Formats: sequence, C-alpha cells, structure tokens
Amino acid sequence: MDTQPLDRLRTRTSIKWRAYPDDVLPLFIAELDFPLAEPIARALHDAIDRSDTGYAFPSRRLGEAFAAFASARWGWSVDPGQVASTTDVSVAIVESLRQVISPGDGVVINPPIYPPFFDLVPEAGGVVVEVPLVRSETTGHTTDAGGWSLDLPGLEAAFAAGARAYLLCNPHNPLGHPHSAEDLTAVVELAARYDVTVVSDEVHAPLTHSDGHFTPYLSVPGAAERGICVTSASKGWNLAGLKCALMVTASERMRERITTLPEEVALRSSQFGLIANIAAYEQGAPWLDEVVAALQRNRAFLSELLRDRLPDVGYAQPHASYLAWLDLRALGWGDDPSVVAEARAKVALSPGPAFGSVGRGFARLNFGCSPEVLTEAVTRLAAAR
Repeated sequence: MDTQPLDRLRTRTSIKWRAYPDDVLPLFIAELDFPLAEPIARALHDAIDRSDTGYAFPSRRLGEAFAAFASARWGWSVDPGQVASTTDVSVAIVESLRQVISPGDGVVINPPIYPPFFDLVPEAGGVVVEVPLVRSETTGHTTDAGGWSLDLPGLEAAFAAGARAYLLCNPHNPLGHPHSAEDLTAVVELAARYDVTVVSDEVHAPLTHSDGHFTPYLSVPGAAERGICVTSASKGWNLAGLKCALMVTASERMRERITTLPEEVALRSSQFGLIANIAAYEQGAPWLDEVVAALQRNRAFLSELLRDRLPDVGYAQPHASYLAWLDLRALGWGDDPSVVAEARAKVALSPGPAFGSVGRGFARLNFGCSPEVLTEAVTRLAAAR
C-alpha cells in the first residue's frame, strides 16, 4: 500500500494540508496519507450518483456491520441493537459522560493523553482528575511499547476519593499502547467496587499491529454493567471529515442511558459518514490490513532513522496506530520542542505539553506517511540540532 505523492497530497484541503505553508512537512494531526479505500469511495460515489445527500437515518445496518467486524477482528460479540450513532467520537464521549455524571463530578484521565480529553470532560460538566500512566522501563530505543501501563493504585485512589467516571483511551493515544487484558480486568473490578462508569475510546483499535493485542473493554467479564465503548471507522480508514461515530453498550442498564439521549444526538451523524462507516466495516478489512502492514514497516524504519541520525531521541515502537511519542529532552529544545522543530526544521509535530504536564520535552509524530517524507522529516530535525 503506497501513500499518495506529496504534490497530490498538497491538493487536499483538510487541516493537515492547510494549517502550515508548503515548506513545512505536516506530521502533527492524525490523518493518513494513503488513498481512500476503494469500497468506501465507491459507496460515496454511488450515494452522489443517486443524490443521496439528505439527513442520515439511524440504521441497524451500522450496528450489524460493526458487530461482524468486531467478531472477526477481536472475537468480541456485539449486539447490533446496542450500537447507536452520533457525530464523532468527541461528541460520543461528551454525551456518554453527561449520562453518567453530575456537574462537578470527577472524571479520571491518563496523561500523556489525547489533548481534547482535557476539554471534553468539562464540556460534559465534569472535573478532570489526572492519573498518569506509569512506565517500567527507561526511555530509549526499544522494540516494544516501552513498558507503559495503567497506574492501578492511582486509579483506586481517585475512585475512592469520589471520581464518578473514567475516560479510558484504548489503544492509548499518543503511545499506541493497547492496554493489557490484565489491566482492564483490574479496572473492571475497581469500577464495580466504587461504582464508576468507564467510557472507553477505542477509535484506534482497528489499527492494532500484528504484534499487538487489543482487548475491547466491554469484552472483559463484568465490564458491561458500567461500561460504554465509543469508536468509529474514522481513524482506521481516515474518515474523520465524514462525521459518524458509534456508542456501543453491552447491558440493559447502559443501553438505557444511551437510548435516553435526545434524538438529535443520532440525527447529527453525517449521511456520508454513515455510508462510509458501513462500507469500512463491511468491505474495508483488506485495505486496512495493507495499511497496517505499511505502518509497521514505517514504525521500524523510523526507529532506524532516529538511531542513525538522532540517537539521543527516545522512541518506543507502538503496537497500534501511526503515532510516535518522541522524547526530545536530550536536544535541549525546551518544554515544547515542536516549536523549535517547526521554526528550525520546518517539520510540524504535535506539542507534547498539550498531552499533559508529563509531555514536557516530548512531541508526537505522525508516521502515516511515505518513507521518503519520514526520511526528509528526520533529516531536517537532525540538521536543526
């Protein structure tokens, strides 16, 4: 699977290709440089040919398509009747949290974490409670995910102190780390003990690598009574602009929370987003497999590039997605090295501090690009030292 040529990519009008001048390599936001999967493109073209551009109608077919994909991919049995849709994963998170917390309740997150989490919690009426991930290995060039894990004692302390919900990210962004079944089992036990609802953002799950193992939170015994999964085909198949996400439950208790949402929550889904998500889950697996294989080659190639040209930069190869969490502290580029990377190297990275205070001195790099672009980016960064 090859990415599109750089000159072709620069004709795109998404934020990745419009936020910076053409002399900057945009490796910040989570967008892929691969061409759209043919089954998805065909489904969208067919919709245009029949002028099918009206309001989206919630369809059981989306739940059936996701359930079939989840069963084939992860061995997870999903009831299509417990799959609802909305605009995007961020909206799904906010609306789910609103159903399970009261204003002012604590909601736990795990920095370094996807930056919007810090805003989505207060948007839902909650207060952010930080329980950073822990790492058992020193930063450096490794072939694994760097020894990251959940701080289970920290989670218990936060739950015992009164947090009412836990916003989990699995696989974890920016680390590309699918949380272990053992950690998730412990979370289920803690959530039951302290009556905490877990909202699990699993949007990066389709991009789990062949040497990674993704465990859907709701597949863990006991998770169903206090768990909601939010996901979408948006990351796996690069469909973020088409606006459709899923809220998945696995118990009558949690299903009722979702079905009591205002009708508009579902109706805000995009018609094209609904069509594209169904096509992705029904027909997009072969394309996805090719992309994941290309990403695995890129993650290893990035390790080689850094070892040869920036050996002081810490990087642990992820087991999911296409995001690299780079430890740039040895370069002396300050708390936010992305500023120096853009100014000196003309490479746009995501700023580490946006992922929480533990991200000072770090930056996130998107390697969902061509090896040539990756080479040019690391060459520029090395020259900027």
